[in-house]
Amino acid sequence: MDALKDILVDLGIPEHEITETALLRKDLQLDSTETVDISLGLKRRFGVNVKLESRKDMTLKDVCEMVEQAIATTATAT
Repeated sequence: MDALKDILVDLGIPEHEITETALLRKDLQLDSTETVDISLGLKRRFGVNVKLESRKDMTLKDVCEMVEQAIATTATAT
């Protein structure tokens, strides 16, 4: 969650708005370009691809779980 918070703060999201239950689009008002920026930031930090461009609004907890799953899948593949 800390790495995701860092990425969001870099995008200009106030830290006090960043909670596990915050929705990317509804609560944090992120657009598609910013979700791509988050995906790229996660790829740089963890070396995994996480697609956040879907129409479904996700919480930060959902994103963290996707990253953890992608890391686990990558670890098992190597």
